[in-house]
Amino acid sequence: MEISHIEHIGIAVNSLEEAIPYYEKVLGLKCYAVEEVTDQKVKTAFFKVGQTKIELLESTDPEGPIGKFLEKKGPGVHHLAFAVENVNEALNDVAASGVQLIDKTSRKGAEGLNIGFLHPKSTLGVLTELCSDK
Repeated sequence: MEISHIEHIGIAVNSLEEAIPYYEKVLGLKCYAVEEVTDQKVKTAFFKVGQTKIELLESTDPEGPIGKFLEKKGPGVHHLAFAVENVNEALNDVAASGVQLIDKTSRKGAEGLNIGFLHPKSTLGVLTELCSDK
């Protein structure tokens, strides 16, 4: 597996409506996309900083992964996502290294990316996402 760059940093927020103005007005970033990913029970907003994106994550269901994260830990950094050439190959590589997977095969994520998550119990406490283009 070869990582080309940090694809994005996922940040859980209680409300996109409240969070977007901070990133735009205080930090001077521009929200370029808002998207709902229904199967992940989340609404996302994206900002670009150089080649890296910031992905704000608002839960659309308290029983979804972001809803549970917010209930347990509150708002803050949720995950770190790395760009790879092929998510399925990367998942196989890390699994062969003994890393516990959340996703054994890739699935569709926001912005049409193929994604797969590694379990934080195997990644020094950091929920890690691997991403590749469609």
